[in-house]
Amino acid sequence: MEEPDFWEDPERSQNSMKELKGLKDCVEGFLKLQENYEDIETLLEMGYEENDESLIPEIESLLETFIAEYEALRISTLLSGDYDKNDAILTLHAGAGGTESCDWASMLCRMYQRWADKRGFQTEMIDYLDGEEAGLKSVTLEIKGENAYGYLKSEHGVHRLVRISPFNAAGKRQTSFVSCDVMPDIQEEIDIEINDDDIRIDTYRSSGAGGQHINKTSSAIRITHFPTGIVVQCQNERSQHMNKDKAMQMLKAKLYLLKQQENMEKESGIRGEVKEIGWGNQIRSYVMQPYTMVKDHRTNEENSNVNGVMDGSIDNFINAYLKWINKSGDNSGQ
Repeated sequence: MEEPDFWEDPERSQNSMKELKGLKDCVEGFLKLQENYEDIETLLEMGYEENDESLIPEIESLLETFIAEYEALRISTLLSGDYDKNDAILTLHAGAGGTESCDWASMLCRMYQRWADKRGFQTEMIDYLDGEEAGLKSVTLEIKGENAYGYLKSEHGVHRLVRISPFNAAGKRQTSFVSCDVMPDIQEEIDIEINDDDIRIDTYRSSGAGGQHINKTSSAIRITHFPTGIVVQCQNERSQHMNKDKAMQMLKAKLYLLKQQENMEKESGIRGEVKEIGWGNQIRSYVMQPYTMVKDHRTNEENSNVNGVMDGSIDNFINAYLKWINKSGDNSGQ
């Protein structure tokens, strides 16, 4: 019997295998949760029947694990947006503040890389621009993993840092801002028409080390979309042609999200809700002095362990955001 064309398309086959693995993991997670629930029930019955208080610590430990795993599984069911299951492309831009803001951008970059590592996701730096003295003026990461965009869409907005700057000789507290832009890595063709007259394509030399070939040729690509002011860049692919294809794909994804946002704003007239997301409207504050606190201003979720957050422990903020948008009836991906 002749095999279907499905298996002759490597990309389609890879996407289907990825989807299959996600469904398998979901089922296995549920079965494990069910098994843990039954173990707790058994221990409770034994404790009551034998009046054995020594079982209480073990039951409490199992219950704590059960609640955490249940919450993680429940949160995953909230990822119902069109592209929530896709990989994510995350871009950070340092705001006003010079070296301090550039350092803050590099700290956030590390935070998201650490978060991805803990989840077993892969990260790749698509583009970056070093700061003049330290840190990064901008950086774009591609984060590959099941539901990466669904989780990271919570990070879209402005992140504010308050600390005593190591770059300030006077030892004064300083406030810095970095904007975070997140979009799904959409592999399939997006039905968006882009006129040649509406874009400018520039080439430039890659910033990072990549061998003699990269140092001698201008293979990096920057595309500017005049009607919207959107700028996308890519420098990590092997050739200028591949960088151009990736940058164009990113541009189409951004235009798709922009169109979605416009539709949401029209609908919000009916719901009576308009959400402004832009520079200067921070979504989260990270305070390191005079006290330590990370607070999300949309959900009011807080965590006093700033070091833990900067080491990638941001799931509580992501989960709180997913609950918040689900409660408000907005799970569209922004």
